[in-house]
Amino acid sequence: MSDAMIRVPAEVRDRLAVIAESRGVSIRSLVQEFAESTLTEEERRERAERTRGYLAEHFGVEVSDEESAAMGARLREAFAGRRGAAA
Repeated sequence: MSDAMIRVPAEVRDRLAVIAESRGVSIRSLVQEFAESTLTEEERRERAERTRGYLAEHFGVEVSDEESAAMGARLREAFAGRRGAAA
């Protein structure tokens, strides 16, 4: 594995340092954890498609694109509301 330098503003670096310290890890480990746990758009689409297939096969539930988009919007609103309440 080769290392790479990532340039970020000082405020971002300082925030990453605080988050990493609170978790008892290095900034490097924190960034690696983020990269490994964050799905790309393509990975999210694939996961959604597998979930739709599972729901159809095991529960007989067909989820339309419109229903999926509506549920995604509701989840984003819910999470945004939680973040706002925590601030």
